[in-house]
Amino acid sequence: MSSATNGGDGVSRRTVLISGAAGAAVAGMPAEARPQSAAKTAPGLPVSFKVNGQPRTLELDPRTTLLDALREHLNLTGTKKGCDHGQCGACTVIVNGERINSCLSLALQHEGDAVTTIEGLGTPGNLHPMQAAFVKHDGYQCGYCTPGQICSAVAVIDEMRAGIPSHVQADVAKKPPMTTAEMRERMSGNICRCGAYSNIAEAMVEVAGVKA
Repeated sequence: MSSATNGGDGVSRRTVLISGAAGAAVAGMPAEARPQSAAKTAPGLPVSFKVNGQPRTLELDPRTTLLDALREHLNLTGTKKGCDHGQCGACTVIVNGERINSCLSLALQHEGDAVTTIEGLGTPGNLHPMQAAFVKHDGYQCGYCTPGQICSAVAVIDEMRAGIPSHVQADVAKKPPMTTAEMRERMSGNICRCGAYSNIAEAMVEVAGVKA
């Protein structure tokens, strides 16, 4: 058996090398000069929603996440892509008053919804109270997770004031206690790799108007 063959399957080492070289050559071509594949990209579908109070209409690949629609199509890069698996909370935005991980949600699911990102909460000259509290209490270090932390913190205070229970309450039929421990539990899905958790809790306590 020739040393150029791979076992008994008839595929030679020369064939593998030639096909690999051909693939590399195609990859090095300009996009317009490459052979067109039979596979086509998914057709764009329209979606209309309000983002930070402004009506926006996009035509998107149906696989586009809300996170990518915000960052890549609307240039709202304050919302961060961290794990892209819904595990870190960096991509948290507020949709119809509720916090969600935008990396786990398809943009087309949000037809007619109201989406608020960190850019829609406040401006450098007119900060949202939670943004101001984060600055005051140093609720950040590198800052990468901060937009998601702030959006989540705003929504957490609102849901507690609305009486929405958490799974750690002893009695879910009662209004949730506005305590630091309850806030920390609700914020547990937002990871700060720098470890600014105590400062974040202090900022939330100030905005909530309760004692630590």
